[in-house]
Amino acid sequence: MRFAFIHAHAEQFHIVTMCRVLEVSKAGYYAWGQRGPSARAEADATLTLTIRETFRQRRMRYGSPRIHAELAAQGRRHGAKRVARLMQAAGLRAKARRAFRTTTDSAHTLPIAPNVLARQFAVADVHAPRPLDHAWVGDITYLPTREGWLYLAVVLALASRRVIGWAMQHSIDARLTETALRMALRSRRPAAGVLHHTDRGSQDTSTAYRALLEKRGITASMSRKGDCYDNAVAESFFPLLKRERASISTCCGVSPKQERFSSACSENRHWRMDLSLTLPL
Repeated sequence: MRFAFIHAHAEQFHIVTMCRVLEVSKAGYYAWGQRGPSARAEADATLTLTIRETFRQRRMRYGSPRIHAELAAQGRRHGAKRVARLMQAAGLRAKARRAFRTTTDSAHTLPIAPNVLARQFAVADVHAPRPLDHAWVGDITYLPTREGWLYLAVVLALASRRVIGWAMQHSIDARLTETALRMALRSRRPAAGVLHHTDRGSQDTSTAYRALLEKRGITASMSRKGDCYDNAVAESFFPLLKRERASISTCCGVSPKQERFSSACSENRHWRMDLSLTLPL
C-alpha cells in the first residue's frame, strides 16, 4: 500500500522524501515498480470488467447488492464487500429513482369492490393447485417525456408475474385501464372466474370497466383506501421496470415508448427473478 501511494503521488512529491516519511527503502520501491501486478490485482481487474458489463446490461440501475446477486445467479461466487469495493473504485453508482407522482384518484362516488384477493399473492399451492389465470392484478404509473406526462396501465398474471395487457396514453382516464384489460382478455382468453385486483381509482371503478368485467365473468377486487400493500405485486413492478428499462423513461414520444415497452415485456425474466418469485411452468 505504501509503494502504491508513492507511485500515485510521484508527480506531486519527491520519491526520496516519501520513502523516508513512509519508512521504506528507495531500492524497495523501484523493485516493486518492476514487478508485474499480483494475481489478486489481475483477478480484480477481470472481475471489474464483468461487473461493468453486468452494470451496463442492467441499464445502470443495479447497486452492489443486486450486482452481487446477479453474479451469484451466473455461478460467479464473490464476496459482497469485494463487489462493492470494485464498483466504488470503478465509479459505478446506480441511478436514483424519480419523485413520486399520484395516479390513483379515489375521491369519487363510484362503487368500490371488496378486497377479495386479501394479499393472497402466493397462488401456487400443492394442496389446492389453481389455474394460471386464477388472479390478475392491475395498476397505473407515469412516464416523463418531452411532450409531458405519459401514463401506463398494465395487467399482470399473478401466477407468472407476466405482463399480459398494457396501454399508454397522455390522459389518465377509464380508457387507459380498459384498453389494458381488453389486451389481457385477448392474449389469455380466460374462462369465467378470474379474480382481478386493482386500486380503487376512478379508472378501475368506471361504469364501462365494471361492465366489461361482469360481461367476461371476472370478479373485481380492490385495495383498501391508502393501503398500497394490498396491491404489492403490481406496485413493485413499476419501480423495477423503470430501473431495468431506463430508456423507456427517457425516450420522447408515445410511439417510441410503446415499442420499447413491448420489447421489454418480452424480456421480463430478470424482473421476475429480482422479485424473488417461484414461477409455475
